Amino acid sequence: MFFSLIIPLYNRPQEIDELLDSLTRQTYQPFEVLVIEDGSVHNAKTIVERYRDRLDVYYYVKPNEGQGFTRNFGFERARGDYFVIFDSDCLIPPDYLSIVAASLKKMPLDAYGGPDAAHETFTPVQQAISYSMTSPFTTGGIRGNKKHIGTFHPRSFNMGVSRKVWEQIGGFKLTRLGEDIEYSIRIQASGFKIGLIPDAVVYHKRRTDFRQFYKQLHFFGRARVNIYKHFPGELKLVHFFPAAFACFLLILILLNGLWILGMPVADDYIVGLAQLGDVLLIVYTFLILCHSLVKTRSIQVALLSMVAAYVQLIAYGLGFMQDLWKYKLERCG
Repeated sequence: MFFSLIIPLYNRPQEIDELLDSLTRQTYQPFEVLVIEDGSVHNAKTIVERYRDRLDVYYYVKPNEGQGFTRNFGFERARGDYFVIFDSDCLIPPDYLSIVAASLKKMPLDAYGGPDAAHETFTPVQQAISYSMTSPFTTGGIRGNKKHIGTFHPRSFNMGVSRKVWEQIGGFKLTRLGEDIEYSIRIQASGFKIGLIPDAVVYHKRRTDFRQFYKQLHFFGRARVNIYKHFPGELKLVHFFPAAFACFLLILILLNGLWILGMPVADDYIVGLAQLGDVLLIVYTFLILCHSLVKTRSIQVALLSMVAAYVQLIAYGLGFMQDLWKYKLERCG
């Protein structure tokens, strides 16, 4: 089986350097790499050229259209039996393609997805973000997990599709805002078989600080509403959890603020509910701390994981509510 690895790139030359370096150590060799520069101001041509003697790598430059259509650009030029999509902020373990090839031989799939994890070289903040995005105490636990909720939808940081899929249904119809979920739903609706390869792990850097992480997760919340517009049945109760958490936190802050300022609150019943909410929030936060400490074995990462979890839930929740409210208003108008 010959793989075409397709990597959209936008103003991240350092990331592609690290990704290509990790690909030079693959134990499975029949593959090519297509790097598509999506209208970047800071291009990576010089960096990619350095790998021509170690990888079968091709470098393309195109106008900016977003990651979905940039992947389609790669699909059109790929020679592989299977197209594998990576984000530029990933590092690929040496046995990744060997694992995928063996798994597909044993259990053929038309499309697959794999989990992500934190590499030992990641900063404490990146490790905390990785924990939050894969934790059972946040919505991250449903991503790339054997016990995911509902139908499994591969995500584009670690996703593969067969040439047959591309030839029959084409590529991405959306370029951003949930484009990978829309594509996965369409693949499955066309009768193709999709599955998770649990051992096909990539190390996903995601964002380097909490400000960038907030912007990314706010975008993810908006993307979920965009998927809802196309596939109403794909909006599950779990997708409302971050929004509910953000509202719950806002109410607690308001009630506690009134109490601290000595201002009257409606009645003892509401005060009691606020105190119960405070206790639940403390317990929830403590569980995140303990679980992260067990998983990461670092008190620093565990402490940062509490921050990452709050950033993730608040950002996703606010993005979700923003676009859901906007969409409902548009429908009513």
